[in-house]
Amino acid sequence: MQNQDHLRHQHHPRCGWALSHADKPFYVDYHDTEWGVPVHDDRHFFEMLILEGAQAGLSWLTILARRDTYRSAYDNFDVNKVATYDAAKQEALLADPGIIRNKLKVAASIQNAQTFIAIQKEFGSFDCYIWSFVGGMPVINHWKRMSDVPVSTELSDKISKDLKKRGMKFVGTTIIYSFLQATGIVMDHTTDCYRYAELG
Repeated sequence: MQNQDHLRHQHHPRCGWALSHADKPFYVDYHDTEWGVPVHDDRHFFEMLILEGAQAGLSWLTILARRDTYRSAYDNFDVNKVATYDAAKQEALLADPGIIRNKLKVAASIQNAQTFIAIQKEFGSFDCYIWSFVGGMPVINHWKRMSDVPVSTELSDKISKDLKKRGMKFVGTTIIYSFLQATGIVMDHTTDCYRYAELG
């Protein structure tokens, strides 16, 4: 089905970043089916937080190419399991060539899982917490060119500051803005992209 969708949409105008790796179907598919689509699932939110944090200093293509390996290594991003990872599990993750083997990022993923659970307990769900920053409605932007799209905003500054205060790591404002775009809290498809009309 995805291949049929890909073929049907292959000539559609897209955001410049998706076209930069048009030879990578998984990358284009991510743009077409996921990026900018509002998320309300806590497991998905946790996955994107970990992946966006892993991206720090690297390209999104590098992380997205390893997504399936990350899902396997991180118990399909079951936050309750990740929160209990011990030293032996951390060593196993650092020995896994399928993920980014960075000691600080691996340690942060476990600490972030614990903070994520604390947020769920306080707000009922991470979904309730994160959407409260935008009043439950996505921020719809109208950028003409990718060069117009910011790397951070007052919104990402505010959320980043709050997450850091709660104990999360690798949640700087640029990482959080990417997270907001990825989960559809912010819709940043450019106006010439076919997904802009569908999501805007």
